[in-house]
Parts: sequence; structure tokens; C-alpha cells
Amino acid sequence: MQINQQFWRNKKVFITGHTGFKGSWLTLWLSSLGAKIYGYALEPNTDPNLFNILHLENKITHQIADIRDLEKLQKAINDFAPDIVFHLSAQPLVRYSYHNPIETYQTNVMGTVNLLEAVRNYGKASATIIITSDKCYENVEKIAGYQENDKMGGHDPYSNSKGCAELVVSAYANSYFIPNPQIGKVASVRAGNVIGGGDWSQDRLIPDLIRNLMAKKNPVIRNPKAIRPWQNVIEPLYGYLLVAQHLCELPQQKTLLNWNFGPDLIDQKNVEYVAKIVAEIWGSDNKIEIAEDKNKLHEANLLYLDCDKAKKELGWHPKWHIEDSIKNTVEWYKIFYNKSNNISEYSLKTIEDFNKK
Repeated sequence: MQINQQFWRNKKVFITGHTGFKGSWLTLWLSSLGAKIYGYALEPNTDPNLFNILHLENKITHQIADIRDLEKLQKAINDFAPDIVFHLSAQPLVRYSYHNPIETYQTNVMGTVNLLEAVRNYGKASATIIITSDKCYENVEKIAGYQENDKMGGHDPYSNSKGCAELVVSAYANSYFIPNPQIGKVASVRAGNVIGGGDWSQDRLIPDLIRNLMAKKNPVIRNPKAIRPWQNVIEPLYGYLLVAQHLCELPQQKTLLNWNFGPDLIDQKNVEYVAKIVAEIWGSDNKIEIAEDKNKLHEANLLYLDCDKAKKELGWHPKWHIEDSIKNTVEWYKIFYNKSNNISEYSLKTIEDFNKK
């Protein structure tokens, strides 16, 4: 499968979490394909943020609202009458979840319940795609990659909330969507650690590195040997769009559909490797420092995803190696901080270059 521009032109797409980093990139991509978009999310939680930088509010119908407000969410979906729904609203940070577990579970679990309930009551969406996380798995740090039917779990509140969200999707699919095909089809998608221009979240490797490099300070990292499934944000979004097309073309849904989207094994590198490449491309000879985690919060040292299912069933495959992804990301920040007017053009060019691969 390939991204079918004709399929997306004038398609009515409802996106929760459209003001976030990943949601902003998805909104930009769908807008470039000619989709009609309704975004439902909280205000961007960083300043600066990608949503405002790209002036996405001028390209879509835009509502600031909380995914935990079922009544408001239901009205938004009913009024817009979407063909396709992408659910990205989430509390996305592991370390934040340790300090704010109730908010994390309310947003990530009950937010997913609310979205599925609203879609079920609406009953006319052709496809609903729930975005969770690679951290939904019960991670025992095995060498082999996790497959879609592996056990859900999660050590910390964030990871566990994503495992819970997957169980919610399974229950709704089996209880409502599969027995009643007229209300549409549903799937969940799980991706690894995404990087890309326009992320300023706290306690994420690339944003933290860029902040230090901009301040001409030594880059500081935790867990230097921890291996993560790094990938450019465009990679999983490409998969999500294929999933939506696949669901709409599927004659009947007979089981819960879910897919992993992660890099090939050769591109799964440790934190120190990524930090060194970022500093090198930025042009800094500052020494990388290792920070002690005084709170002693648990963070996984190893996490791989097995993406064979997506490759076989969707024809999806990673297009960029880790070095390409890092280069594109660092160049985005360079253009932005040089106050160039070309950041929107560069963002669209990133999508165009990716499509040409």
C-alpha cells in the first residue's frame, strides 16, 4: 500500500490531540493531502510549539477541549460527522506520570473510553485508529522484539496506562465494533520513540539536547546505554495513514486489528549514540555529561518492536535510517532558531522527501 492522495482528498478526519507534537505533524500531512480536519485537544503545553509555529489553526476546524469531557466530545463528533477518527490525545511522558498518576490514567485510559464511546454512539465513522505506545507491553527487556499479541503491562503509570488503553480497545472492538460492523472498524497502533522537529517536551532526549546546545551548555543525558526504538515522527504516521486506508477497504472486521511501527534492528541505538550524533550535526564539541537520576525512577534499558505484521499486511517499512532521522531533526531546529521564514516549507518538504523514498 501507498498513501493514496485521492483517498484522503475531502475526507472528513477527526483528530484528538492535534495540538501535540505528533498530532501537529499528522494534521500538517493530512492538510497537505486535502483532508477536511477537525481538531479536538487542549492548548499546546509548550512554548514554542509546532502547532502554532505552522499556523495549523488556519488550516482546520479547531476546538480547545478536554478528552475527559464526554459530553463535549460527543457533540463535536456528532456535529462534524467524520469519516475517519485518529485518537492521539494523551499524557505522553513517563517521568511526568510518576508525579501525576491520576491525571495520566484519567487521560490515557478514560480518555480512550470516552473517544470509543463517542464514536460508537455516532456510529458512522468508517475507521477509528487509537494511537497507544510501544511501552504498552509487559517489558521484560528480552532481545526479541515484542509482537502484537504479547502481554500488555507497563512498569510505570504512563506505560501501564497505555497497556490499559489497549485492553479498552480490545473490549470495545469485541463488544461493539466487530458484532456491529455498521458502526465502523477500529484498530490500535503502537510506535517507538519518535523524534523530529518541533518537539519541546520536557524529559525527552532530543528537546533536552537542543535546549542545552542552544544555551551553549554541555548536553546532559540519563541512562546512556539504554536502547530505544528511535524513529522519525513521519515513520509511524505513514503507518497510521495506511491503517486507516486498510480499514476502509476491509470488507469486514472479524478480529481486533493492531500493528507495531518501529525501526529496523540496525537502527535501534542507545541514548549516548544518539546524543553524540545530535551534537556532531549541530556543530558542537561540548562534552556530553551523564546525569545522575536522584529520584531513581525506573526506566527500561531495552525495548524492541517486531514490525513484521505491518510489513506483510500493509506493505509498511521504515524508510529512513537513524542518522537520516537525526539529521532531518537537527536541521529543523537550526532553521527555526535562525528565524528563517522557511520552517513551514521545510516541514512540508520533510513529508515530500519521505514520500519519495
